[in-house]
Amino acid sequence: MMNQLSPALFLDTVNSYQRTAAIKAAIELDLFTAIGEGCETSQALALSCGASERGVRILSDYLVVMGFLRKKRDRYGLTVDSAMLLDRRSPAYLADAIEFFLSPMVTDGFRDVTAVVRKGGTLLPEAGTITPDHHVWVKFARAMAPMTAVPAKKMARLVDRRREQKLKVLDVAASHGMYGIEIARRNKRAEVVAIDWECVLAVAKENALRAGIDNRYSTIPGSAFEVDYGKGYDLILLTNFLHHFDMTTCERLLEKVHAALVPHGRAVTVDFVPDAGRVSPPGPAAFCMTMLGTTPNGDAYTYDEFRRMLSNAGFVRSELRPLVSNFQQMIISYK
Repeated sequence: MMNQLSPALFLDTVNSYQRTAAIKAAIELDLFTAIGEGCETSQALALSCGASERGVRILSDYLVVMGFLRKKRDRYGLTVDSAMLLDRRSPAYLADAIEFFLSPMVTDGFRDVTAVVRKGGTLLPEAGTITPDHHVWVKFARAMAPMTAVPAKKMARLVDRRREQKLKVLDVAASHGMYGIEIARRNKRAEVVAIDWECVLAVAKENALRAGIDNRYSTIPGSAFEVDYGKGYDLILLTNFLHHFDMTTCERLLEKVHAALVPHGRAVTVDFVPDAGRVSPPGPAAFCMTMLGTTPNGDAYTYDEFRRMLSNAGFVRSELRPLVSNFQQMIISYK
């Protein structure tokens, strides 16, 4: 007997724009914070959010279906994840990240995916999200710092097991700066130099000041491909950067990184690393589509591809380490 055919996947996919719109509305209404503060009925939420009771009820029920809320006897509650990430009172509050993920500079890249696929790269103006000095990365830096705190702490523990050793660290495309900052917080003898666009470095410097390591934190504004790194680095960080470029461009940057390291120095790459078949794990595999829509030639590279690029740039060996579940991986490469 043939399995019964189901249109569910097709219908869920073509209607998925409603999911995006619903979570955006809930964040803009501060619905999750209101529930966390004790407004658990549609009536109470309507008053707190300044919205109609019918609208709040339907939105909240939809969020239950999506898995963002719980419901029992007409009362709504936060899930563990929603309480941690979407209640504004939480130190790990992430919801402001919609300022980046739903910005026109990102979403416009997917207005005509048919044309993007035919071209093989973004239709966004100039070079898409890798346009020099692009303001979208300021939004990214401000929004993503809270989510980066946990993987940054884990990376710092893995790459600096002897906390008393003196370390000179270069953070390439530092963004919010959290990876380098966590190394400096852990190791009082670590000094960090961060490279990024000047407008983005302002966010990193704010975070360094807040972390109390600003006296050991300096910056080099400009393109990582063009500025002079200097020499003598023990550790160079490449976090969520290489995926924006084709392999030849990545190798050119990695050669520059290799030259700036001391003998036996290390480069640390944090990135989305799909398996060899490129369809798993789901997060890293799906990230290829983000690169197709927003960059001219970016991609999510497999470990074998990373290892080949690093070897061609002069690194003698590399090690793959899990960083955040199976979502992102860390590659430690040795000069």
